[in-house]
Amino acid sequence: MTQRAIPFHFMRGGTSRGPYFRRSDLPEDLDTLSRVLSHAVGAGHPNNIDGLGGGVAVTTKVAILNASEDASADVDYFFAQVSVDEAKVDYKPTCGNILVGVGPAAIEMGLVEATDPVTRVRIRAVNTGALVEAEVQTPGGRVSYEGDEAIDGVAGTAAPVGLNFLDVVGSRTGALFPTGQPKDEIEGIEVSCVDVAMPMMIARAADFGVTGYESRDELEANKALFERMERIRIEAGRRMGMGDVSGSVTPKIGLIAPPRAGGHFATRYFMPWSTHPTLAVTGSQCLAACAMAPGTVAEGLVAPVDPSPAVIRIEHPIGQMEVTVTYAQGADGFAFHSAGLVRTARLIARGELMIPEAAFS
Repeated sequence: MTQRAIPFHFMRGGTSRGPYFRRSDLPEDLDTLSRVLSHAVGAGHPNNIDGLGGGVAVTTKVAILNASEDASADVDYFFAQVSVDEAKVDYKPTCGNILVGVGPAAIEMGLVEATDPVTRVRIRAVNTGALVEAEVQTPGGRVSYEGDEAIDGVAGTAAPVGLNFLDVVGSRTGALFPTGQPKDEIEGIEVSCVDVAMPMMIARAADFGVTGYESRDELEANKALFERMERIRIEAGRRMGMGDVSGSVTPKIGLIAPPRAGGHFATRYFMPWSTHPTLAVTGSQCLAACAMAPGTVAEGLVAPVDPSPAVIRIEHPIGQMEVTVTYAQGADGFAFHSAGLVRTARLIARGELMIPEAAFS
């Protein structure tokens, strides 16, 4: 078998991981690109045995970077969600966890010059057009991965990577509430269709017959739950103006419940055909906006939120995620301005990834 070598960096970003490539090292044509990325992660086998994937959606993600031609950004970040069980790639969404690794990866690749002791990297998320500023620890002009920052879902500690998300409202649909209202009813279930950083369909867990405190394995075994959620999600996507979303990973699904561990509320996040082991960064922002906006399914369920800027603590299956938000609530209504959080990343490997030559033809 003839193979072609492609340079790559393999990184953990937040609670996800995957290969990070330069755009110039990959095919321009999306069909060819999809074949190459499917081979890269080993899509088409539940264990991704013939690639770098790990058999779950959080380990079949890909970041593609290049120097940005946009004056407001340093780096363009193009995200690809590769399927686990089939050779299929979705370019519609973005991923906030993989985004955590973009700043460090851009410096490692030479796309951004490091400054001592911190480097600020302005990132344009190509899939959604969002602008994010990452703050990367670079003492002595080199990326540092050692530090005392801990995040739930990752063992140990590492250097903090600060992220500030700007212009996140209406990332795909152009509106905070794409259906024109904070709450809709579909098949007898009240849902809030919200678009902040990631379009989502959000509902109360109890309305789907679950507590919202189940483990990932318990939820994965509940096939009837997934079937019902998917029917409602497809209709929600249609009402949000996203067309037929049956083959797309957006809108994502969030089920919420009252807090029980000192947070503002608890959630279980779906991608959408499997349960996220923790919580997506983009999803956390959308859930936080839903929690604060009046008239949504979260009203009366969320613990009181401080005035802006506020820290929202979201409970997930193995811990909490904190999101710092700025917002306004007054006579003109509710306005969500920005969201920031601190995560960690680590360079795991770098070198050349071998792709069968047939994928390029």
